[in-house]
Amino acid sequence: MSDLHIRCATHSDIDSVLRFWRDAAEGTSISDDHDGVARLIARDPEALLLAEREGLLAGTVIAGFDGWRCSAYRLAVHPDHRRQGIATALLEAAEERFASLGGRRVDAMVLEVNEQAHHTWAAGGYHREDHWRRWVKPLSARARP
Repeated sequence: MSDLHIRCATHSDIDSVLRFWRDAAEGTSISDDHDGVARLIARDPEALLLAEREGLLAGTVIAGFDGWRCSAYRLAVHPDHRRQGIATALLEAAEERFASLGGRRVDAMVLEVNEQAHHTWAAGGYHREDHWRRWVKPLSARARP
């Protein structure tokens, strides 16, 4: 897959990443806006990984590490580029990043209804942990910095 280039996102990529997620990602997040992605890049410039082929965005993954946990979010591959090893390459890049930071285990956020994603994560050596549940609480806009 020598024609695939993986790099860290920059501020100039934000709008194209948001458009990409609308086409390639399943579901949306409260942070799927310009300010949310800009905060991610400002806080951790190496967390948002982009896979490009022939200059076009083909896939993304957020490889976040808070010093305690490695978390993978937004693994997305454009429908025209699926089943070509892009998700595998992105996961490998994320795992290399985590290992270099001293990470010990990766937690991945995967939508329950996204069966195709389940197969991708399983093929990458991940397994589901049914004894955990995610608890969330959206914060009001006033609470954001």
